[in-house]
Amino acid sequence: MEKITLHDIVPSGKDLFLMASGLLIFAIGYSFFILPYEMTSGGVSGVGALIFYVTKFPPSYTYFIINVALLLSALKILGLKYTVKTLLATAMVSLFIDLGQRLVPIDPTTGEMYKLVGEQKFMACVLGGLTEGIGLGLVFQSGGSTGGSDIVASIINKYKPISLGRALLMVDIFIVGANWFVIRDVETLVMSYCMLFIAINMVDYVINGARQSVQFIIVSEKYEEIATRINHDLQRGCTILEGHGWYSKQKRPVLLVMAKKFERKDIFDLIHRVDPKAFVSMSNVEGVFGEGFDPIKK
Repeated sequence: MEKITLHDIVPSGKDLFLMASGLLIFAIGYSFFILPYEMTSGGVSGVGALIFYVTKFPPSYTYFIINVALLLSALKILGLKYTVKTLLATAMVSLFIDLGQRLVPIDPTTGEMYKLVGEQKFMACVLGGLTEGIGLGLVFQSGGSTGGSDIVASIINKYKPISLGRALLMVDIFIVGANWFVIRDVETLVMSYCMLFIAINMVDYVINGARQSVQFIIVSEKYEEIATRINHDLQRGCTILEGHGWYSKQKRPVLLVMAKKFERKDIFDLIHRVDPKAFVSMSNVEGVFGEGFDPIKK
């Protein structure tokens, strides 16, 4: 049995805050914009929604029961640390969904859940996708997981030559497609797929937007002054690489600088002041991990 410590199970204060905030935002989108409009999201939350539409069984209960069953059945594949952390997130999101559903009033004329944006299903689709995507993005950024289709995809990936991303997409497409057999409405099915697309893109935006950094490659006769100014003025490190100009046949030191995206203008201004003739290449990188940037997560 894998040995775990309390540090392995309990996230740091910052990560716990991000995870709880993300799960709360996810639950708000799910309760206020998805369930009242009978749309279906991906993962276990989508299965819970489908069961709710047919039986009115609370989706928070379905979410918790299915996740616990999946986690216990896949314990050997996922490991004890992942299982315990995901159980914590599952309990939190189940509680938030239950609270969110209780906060949505019942329309006295129809007896159904109140529709916050009226009959504008497309608006509900956009708002549901945005809130779910932002919420899940914060959860993943904190190093957490909501389980669900992640577990199923991990099991498929373990025994079949299918990438984890493709397995996740296959599971979610199948779950959302099942909406047709329950609701029997083409518009609702299309809106569910649109919502899934928006949510997936928002997850990427939240994760990559927060981590996006820039890489500078600088060739200049005044490389020492530029490096010193970047160190002192911007508190950023520089690495000197040994370059060789093929045309000039001369050795040329090359500066490599990693910085946050918002610092790029300051670096360009600094380079221009020191050497307006410098050759500069800048490229975006999705993530930089280590001192001065994002910590390396286990």
